[in-house]
Amino acid sequence: MNYDVVIIGGGPSGLMAAIAAGEQGANVLLLDKGNKLGRKLAISGGGRCNVTNRLPIDEIVKHIPGNGRFLYSAFSEFSNEDIIRFFEKLGIPLKEEDHGRMFPVSDKAQSVVDALLNQLKKLHVTIRTNEPVETVDYIEGKAAGVLLKNGEYISTNAVVIAVGGKSVPHTGSTGDGYAWAEKAGHTITELFPTEVPITSNEPFIQEKSLQGLSLRNVALSVLNPKGKVIKTHQMDMIFTHFGISGPAVLRCSQYVVKAMKKFKTTSIPMSIDSFPDQNAEELFQQTVKLLKAEPKKAVKNVLKGFLSERYLHFLLERNGIDQQVTFANLSMEKLRGFVGDCKQFQFNVHGTLSIDKAFVTGGGVSVKEIHPKQMASKLMNGLYFCGEILDIHGYTGGYNITSALVTGRLAGKNAAEYVKEAAKL
Repeated sequence: MNYDVVIIGGGPSGLMAAIAAGEQGANVLLLDKGNKLGRKLAISGGGRCNVTNRLPIDEIVKHIPGNGRFLYSAFSEFSNEDIIRFFEKLGIPLKEEDHGRMFPVSDKAQSVVDALLNQLKKLHVTIRTNEPVETVDYIEGKAAGVLLKNGEYISTNAVVIAVGGKSVPHTGSTGDGYAWAEKAGHTITELFPTEVPITSNEPFIQEKSLQGLSLRNVALSVLNPKGKVIKTHQMDMIFTHFGISGPAVLRCSQYVVKAMKKFKTTSIPMSIDSFPDQNAEELFQQTVKLLKAEPKKAVKNVLKGFLSERYLHFLLERNGIDQQVTFANLSMEKLRGFVGDCKQFQFNVHGTLSIDKAFVTGGGVSVKEIHPKQMASKLMNGLYFCGEILDIHGYTGGYNITSALVTGRLAGKNAAEYVKEAAKL
């Protein structure tokens, strides 16, 4: 069987590419090795599917630290506002939540997946699931076909590779596409986990002293070996049995990976500022004032509500302050140490969980070898890439899915247009 366009991968970018190619009237085949399409979409946003983000384009690019600037051309063709209109046309109204995140009004990720599948059906896109691909075939400088693992060969004029990266492997992202890209001459930049929990061998982590404790709206910083700040994110975080996790941690994780590599070290310091809106001296004076006002009360009772209770007790103990001590018997030096930890509790981290535990893959097909307005390979005619296989990665919050949908749209549309042009020759 011969198809105009074969799309490999039924995640967000593959589904969008298949719809875009179908809208151009192309005869499209969508292949996926799993038993159902849209598995990553169905679990995204905690099962609610954060389909895009409504922040201005410049802000979105800032939130995609891995080659976000490459997407400026793509956004000029199909933007986050176009994504919103696209879903509303499919009967999926969206609502805006904090930080510009857009969710379906239904709060159900499955409704987004179903709308995309219905659209594929309307466009007569052929879908084959449980069909793992062995390789992509290139003849005389252009994509020519796809060989399935079962030995079947499918001829085509254009191939869109949309198989994702190496993160969340239970959804089918196991890195298959990198070999097909390399076969076409593409460079794969080094892969690493991003948006991933961070590990630490610190005694307080190993002893599970703070396990399960959440800190709200703290400024978490990644430091270089000399203690200089590399990156700070102000959000929530949580202590775990292996290290730290939560939104601020996920955003900092790629900077930990990069710093460990850059400084050739097995540990990197991080610090937690529990009072990011106050300087250390102000905080010290405020603490003294509180304690002076109730000089006969135990420190732990005066400072109740100052920090979450477990963290307060942990930092008091760390600075050798007895929880029952009163202000009259409190060493000012120890109090300064305690306030210092409230502003900069520093500890070492030793890496991250592995790439298969990450939400996002860093690295991938080098964007230098991709046409930014078409998602077409600069090295092989009729070959297109979209989604996480590309060396593009953002923070969680709708940024990666925005990149996937935008690059998918352009890959599918341009693959179909390439086939039309080739037919005229």
